[in-house]
Amino acid sequence: VSPQPGVPPEEAGAAVAAESSTGTWTTVWTDGLTSLDRYKGRCYHIEPVAGEENQYICYVAYPLDLFEEGSVTNMFTSIVGNVFGFKALRALRLEDLRIPVAYVKTFQGPPHGIQVERDKLNKYGRPLLGCTIKPKLGLSAKNYGRAC
Repeated sequence: VSPQPGVPPEEAGAAVAAESSTGTWTTVWTDGLTSLDRYKGRCYHIEPVAGEENQYICYVAYPLDLFEEGSVTNMFTSIVGNVFGFKALRALRLEDLRIPVAYVKTFQGPPHGIQVERDKLNKYGRPLLGCTIKPKLGLSAKNYGRAC
């Protein structure tokens, strides 16, 4: 993590943990509909990068309840989604990702490849993109539909 000038490393680490889990840069009406503490990412350790000014290694942990079982895609997009464009940071790089064995065991592998998905959607020659509603979990079906 390389924070913007004037942003302490602790604030930058906490911002990464929040933005990649339950936080958002603005107040949204869905915030009060669920207890966010259960799903919060937490920056639990920060250390300076040796020989580099204003660069830090931030260790962030996420509760498994934040992620859909059996979906490495859900987990990965939650962690690295839009956090890389976060304004509090000058630069951010993911260097390591440790996935608990309990979570890995829930993943059965893909039922088919990308070509089947492209054929179903009739979309070719471009990335397939999506978005994430915040909070990601804990909304009722009715409120999730309203947020979409």
